[in-house]
Amino acid sequence: MKQDPQYAPEHLALEAVHRLGPEAAAWADRVRTGQPDLGPEELADLAVRKFVNLARLSGAVSGAAGLAGAVVDVGVLAWTQARLVLHIAAAYGVDPTHPDRATDLLVLQKVHKVAESARLALGVAQGRERAAALLARPNTPLRQALLRLSVKLAQMAGIRAAKRIFAKVVPGAAVILGAWANSSATTDLARRARDHYRRPALTAVPGQRRTD
Repeated sequence: MKQDPQYAPEHLALEAVHRLGPEAAAWADRVRTGQPDLGPEELADLAVRKFVNLARLSGAVSGAAGLAGAVVDVGVLAWTQARLVLHIAAAYGVDPTHPDRATDLLVLQKVHKVAESARLALGVAQGRERAAALLARPNTPLRQALLRLSVKLAQMAGIRAAKRIFAKVVPGAAVILGAWANSSATTDLARRARDHYRRPALTAVPGQRRTD
């Protein structure tokens, strides 16, 4: 992502589905086995509580760390939110490992307005990854690359730059506002994801039947 910050959200979405999709599927299977009476809504509730709390914690920690923690925080937050979306998908019986989940991430996190443009951008990002593996590319200056990366990831995580700056520079408010900004953005994303995955016409988890 540092080498190609323009497509940072797309790279993150692709990697999230690859790495986190199996984790989400295993979680849903484990919880269903241990608590067979839980329905999709209850499973989704568990996922939302877990990852909103994680987002709130990372916001508080970055607030205590000062402005330097902001770039790290938006990356951690975007990754946490990807885990949230994939766990919610698994809760509703939608396959979190399916490539379409990368498209879902980009649309739900409002990086792209529609699925078609998200798919196109993902294709471009995948092509650039393959090209980077074959061609020698000049390194982008670190500071400039990190700045562009932080802006893109903040966009993906639903955090407005003004909020983050305010949270970092107001004495005594950084920890509280950092936690609030993260939890607020993640709660909003959870609502959108639940509305999205309640729809029946999605790729289901193999071996499970959708009842909606």
